[in-house]
Amino acid sequence: MSAAKTNIRERVLKAAMPDIAREGFTDAVLEKAARKLDMRPIEAKRAFPNGAAGLAEEFSRLADERMAAKMKGLKDKSLTARIRNAVRFRIEALEPHRNVARRAGSFFAMPQNAPLGMKLVYRTVDAMWRAAGDRSTDFNFYTKRATLACVYGSTLLFWLNDDSKDNAKTWEFLDHRLADVMAFEKFKGAARQALSEFPDPLGVFGRTARKAR
Repeated sequence: MSAAKTNIRERVLKAAMPDIAREGFTDAVLEKAARKLDMRPIEAKRAFPNGAAGLAEEFSRLADERMAAKMKGLKDKSLTARIRNAVRFRIEALEPHRNVARRAGSFFAMPQNAPLGMKLVYRTVDAMWRAAGDRSTDFNFYTKRATLACVYGSTLLFWLNDDSKDNAKTWEFLDHRLADVMAFEKFKGAARQALSEFPDPLGVFGRTARKAR
């Protein structure tokens, strides 16, 4: 996407934010934002060929971008700490627009919008892993992203209803989820090690261990 088109999409989304918070992601809201900017309908159509879905996609893209920018320069040695920061920074990028984030959740819950929602979740967790320094290309590439999608999704839902000071309960919830994941990963590693030490004349444990990876 060209820089000029990206700039137009950002401007339209910014103009649309107050109306999205009240009315949700709709084509009418997109048209209203274009009028606020004295933009011709054809220009808005070129920038958002998929209508309201494009607005929702731009909202997600900007949050990913802000998360990645905050991750640059962090010195955390622990991968778990880096992932924790990525999840936190992504949610904090939504903080000024919590009602818009709620509207996005409702939008992607509609059956016709669910495929786009899944695509954007994958894009988000992929951006998180990359920002955390992960460069894996093996099977773990996919399992890592599926696991993080569950952690991020549940934490985001918790945050949407969190009224604690500075979102303290949300970050506590995130810590528990990450601890559960790490405990499971350690269990898988220990199980693979234990299986490898058994006599295995038929190759049964070897197949089991490969499936567990």
